[in-house]
Amino acid sequence: MGALFEELDFRPTEIGALSLRRRRDLRLDLDVLEIMLGDEFLMSSAFTTSEVALAQLGLDATPASSAEVVVGGLGLGYTARAALDHPKTASMIVVEFLTPIIEWHRNGLLPLGRGLCGDDRCRFVQGDFFAMAVSEAGFDPNAPGRRFDAILVDIDHTPDAPLDDRSKSFYGRDGLRALSRHLKPGAIFGLWSNEGPDERFVDTLGAIFARAWAEPITFHNPLQDKIFTQTVYLARTAQGGGA
Repeated sequence: MGALFEELDFRPTEIGALSLRRRRDLRLDLDVLEIMLGDEFLMSSAFTTSEVALAQLGLDATPASSAEVVVGGLGLGYTARAALDHPKTASMIVVEFLTPIIEWHRNGLLPLGRGLCGDDRCRFVQGDFFAMAVSEAGFDPNAPGRRFDAILVDIDHTPDAPLDDRSKSFYGRDGLRALSRHLKPGAIFGLWSNEGPDERFVDTLGAIFARAWAEPITFHNPLQDKIFTQTVYLARTAQGGGA
């Protein structure tokens, strides 16, 4: 380990070995932070366009002017930061399954952590987002049954490529219907995906929500030096309540 690479932390977890590393990318002339789960990339600071777009598009779409928001998945913090920067956000709960990631933000190991932890509108909740989604209590331990104006999720790679077995059933009709019960009338569910739009998943969303659509997010991937397309899926509950 030298100046060009540093492992900042390494922790075993129940879903695999979690590591945070910093490396110097000479091509980009910048330091890149990466979260790894085993050999899989969870997030890189080299490209965050779609993670930011998840928050911006989701909150643009909600009719609430003072929005109560849930972010599923903390990661490096880019979706949470973009949500707090949006003028509609009044409060935000960030649900993160992996305790070390929360600790990296709280102890300043991650650059966005200080701002997130210092904002009174933001609260971290350690827990299983997918279990909370299907529960009656929902996402706020202090207010069971609370409903939200937007729930924005960036956890799995795609609806067809979950990180582990916890979320396999979430992307079907039963899981999405359970999630929709935690949204207010006219509220927005947003989901990040590492791949381009999948019309089959849009159709699944459309069977549960009043409206569903996909927003392709195209950007230059500096690590692969090519144009890349990821997706933000959005779905709106009916104005009259429920999905």
